[in-house]
Amino acid sequence: MADKRVAIIGAGSSGAGWGNGKATAVLFAREGAKVLCVDRVAQAAEETAALIRKEGGIAETAVADVSDPDAGGQVADRAKSLWGGLDVLDYNVGISQQGGVLETTDADWDRVFDINLTGALRMTRAVLPLMRAQGSGSLIYVSSLAAVYSAPYSYVSYEVSKMALVRFARSVAHENASYQIRSNVILPGVIDTPHVTAFVDSKTDPEELAARRAAMVPMGRQGSAWDVAKAALFLGSDDSAYITGESLKVDGGLTA
Repeated sequence: MADKRVAIIGAGSSGAGWGNGKATAVLFAREGAKVLCVDRVAQAAEETAALIRKEGGIAETAVADVSDPDAGGQVADRAKSLWGGLDVLDYNVGISQQGGVLETTDADWDRVFDINLTGALRMTRAVLPLMRAQGSGSLIYVSSLAAVYSAPYSYVSYEVSKMALVRFARSVAHENASYQIRSNVILPGVIDTPHVTAFVDSKTDPEELAARRAAMVPMGRQGSAWDVAKAALFLGSDDSAYITGESLKVDGGLTA
């Protein structure tokens, strides 16, 4: 990954600890990439960038809210002004909304799709001209195992939006293969991240929750943000140069 120009969308963390985007940004930098840490919260982006710089890596920041129609252009312009282009885009943004079909309002549905899917469209649409001009690039979308595996509780808008993201990644792959631009999607399973902690009722005992989640997985443990980051590193590197339009599950055998 030496000197690769990488933008991590959602590089901050929603709470204490390591979120997928934060770990991915740090791991790419450790492998020699120049990393643009993008988040809607400036402090979150800067905290990740500071960790990278402390380790001797190269990191810049950009503030962008993927629900803003101009967000993609802001990121593309920042990458072009810094480094003249972009080699890897990692879209690691998503929100959850509990509720089945009867409980989900139009507003709930639209909000989840706007972040989980339309935001990916906005970012992709903005960076594709840079990648096409240089004749290379890797687009990585972080979906969820919820796209293909039903949870014990209902959150239909999340599940459907994440499945749509899988199809979107395949469409992008087909449309851009002739430009040597690859597009792949990661489906994390039971992963221990701040997002999960925030999603669960505050009255739930953390240790009990961790044990219950680990018991769901054939490997007997939850995954970590670093497991997701390593999958992203592979898809962003030349080691996966002939892989596009694929879905990579990171689930400890849950769907085996």
